[in-house]
Amino acid sequence: MTATYTFDVFSSLDGFANHSGDWGGYWGKQGPEFLAHRAATYRDPLRMVLGAHTYTSNAPFLSPGVDRSRFDEWITRMFGSPVTVLSSRLTEPLDWPGTTIEPGDPVEVVERLKAGSDVPLRSHGSLTLNRALLDAGLVDTIELTVFPVLTGKTGVARVFDSVADFDLELLEARTFDGHTQVLTYRPARHG
Repeated sequence: MTATYTFDVFSSLDGFANHSGDWGGYWGKQGPEFLAHRAATYRDPLRMVLGAHTYTSNAPFLSPGVDRSRFDEWITRMFGSPVTVLSSRLTEPLDWPGTTIEPGDPVEVVERLKAGSDVPLRSHGSLTLNRALLDAGLVDTIELTVFPVLTGKTGVARVFDSVADFDLELLEARTFDGHTQVLTYRPARHG
């Protein structure tokens, strides 16, 4: 059985994955319905797959002395999941418990993970990695959370910069708290 791979990403309406402004996390638009949905999404066992940059930006939150009681439930569950970091520059041991490093070609590593995993694979963020995996045909679903903001001046990192052309089959569309959309797509290379 082949495990599914989901590219899970947050975005502003104009396509940025992050910002350099004073918006705060979730661009300040998280609500109880959305956070409950995220907790449910991360409830069942899964394996996280991250690039080195996403791992290193999250690892400080796992340091001793960090008050994890402030984390949203889905983040606590994500941090409690086993993780594979695709990196040729990081070395073990890593701060994130249950984390292994896989050097080498990310496409080959993810092909192997998909073939051998008993649980779904999920990647939150990791734009460079997921763009390459999307282009290689290894992303089964894209779960795009669109927050109701435009970040033309403060937007950082366009989500789909430089990927090939894809047709997207909408599998599910949900609105939470009256304004945040979660769109789940199955990608297929166009042409």
